[in-house]
This record gives sequence, C-alpha cells and structure tokens, in this order.
Amino acid sequence: MPDDALTLDVRNLSLRKGASAFSQAIRPGEIVGLAGLDGHGQERFLEVLSGLKEPVAGDVVLDRAGRRTTVTSFRTAVANGIAYLPRDRRATGIFPTQSVLDNFAISTVERDARFGLINTQSRRQRYDVYRQRLSIVAPRPDAAITTLSGGNQQKVLLARALALEPGVLLLNDPTRGVDVATRHVLYDVFRDLARDGMALVILSSEIEEILLLCGRVLVFRDDEIAAEMTGEAMTTESVIAAMFGRAA
Repeated sequence: MPDDALTLDVRNLSLRKGASAFSQAIRPGEIVGLAGLDGHGQERFLEVLSGLKEPVAGDVVLDRAGRRTTVTSFRTAVANGIAYLPRDRRATGIFPTQSVLDNFAISTVERDARFGLINTQSRRQRYDVYRQRLSIVAPRPDAAITTLSGGNQQKVLLARALALEPGVLLLNDPTRGVDVATRHVLYDVFRDLARDGMALVILSSEIEEILLLCGRVLVFRDDEIAAEMTGEAMTTESVIAAMFGRAA
C-alpha cells in the first residue's frame, strides 16, 4: 500500500434523529458495498461521506499516515482525497452543452492553467491516459458529450473523478444504465484501483454486483446499518433478509 494511503473513519454517525449511531473504518485497498431498499439510508450515508450532506451526529474523518482531517463539506472532501461519482449522470454528472474534453477536465482546471491560460496539450494528454485506461469510445475530444453512449459518458465521469488522484472513491450506482461490456470494464478498473491501495465504497441497486465486487457489505434499514457481512456470509439471501429485517 502507498505510504500516503487514506483510511475513512466514521465515528458515532447518525443519519437521522432517533436512528442508532454507528462507526466504521474503510481501509486502503478495500471495496465496501452498500445495500438496502431505496430510501433506507445507504445513499444518504454515501453523500455524508462525500461532504454533500451533514449527519445528524458524528464525524467522518480522513486519516492519512496519522494526519487527520474531518470532512465538513464537499470542498473539504475533494481537497483531501475523496472523489464522488453521482448516481444520475444526466442530472448531476455531465455538462450536456460541453465537449467530452471539457467534461473530463472541469474538476482539474487549475492543473492546466498557466499564466491565466489553459494548456490544451496538457489537458489532452491527461485525457488520453484515462481514455485508454477506461476504453472510452469517443469520436474526438472536442465532440459533444451527448454524442457518446450512456456507458461512455459514465466512463468520462469516472475519468474525471480519477483525474483528481483520490485516495477514496465513492460510487453511487456506477453501472446503472450501462451495457454489459462497459460493466465488465468498470469492474476491472475498480479491482485494479483497490489493488493499488485505493479505498472504494460502492452503492449498487443490484445485489449480485455487490457480491461480485466487494469484500464487505453494509446493509441499511431505517437509516441504520442492519447487517455487516463478509466472506461466506455474503449471499443474496442474507442481504435480502437484512434489507427486510428478517433472519436469513
């Protein structure tokens, strides 16, 4: 693992008034899955981790080699190594009037600015690295992002997140609405990132996807963690049972 790998510590977190608090540690190289019926807290938890929403109580703390930073906003999260991929790429992800390249580079503009001007060559070179890594199929960088398939739009958004060089990647239903081939490309990328020491948290509406990708799953019910599973305990039946408050 890299010496500066990030651990995400969740301390006595409560997602709503009256809900039980919980603590979790998401470590470098770990892929943690979030499951639950819609509206039961797993999406709010992911948004709290990203700094987009505040918890009722508790803290989210980033630990990098003993240096601790509390996540108090989305800006703080991004500045300290968290990247977030939103669920609805059309509503909250892409900028539909902009090009593929502009959509990719919008989060890293300062890296390309020199004396107040954008270094287009530097921007394109960085885009090419991620285009190849993620197998993005696009006619050219200056093409409108809306000319790409849904799967390739999603890859551009993932490339944008990875260009921040995060230590923690938060993924909100990352394969929603993409084809099977794109799914498997994304799966391979996620596994490679974890092997390189990144911590990943994946919310998925598909239980099978969580079981395939994740080493640990947190099942939410009524804004609380109803179950935590690893290894052989992670089965479709046990996840569904926890979602509905039943014994497996």
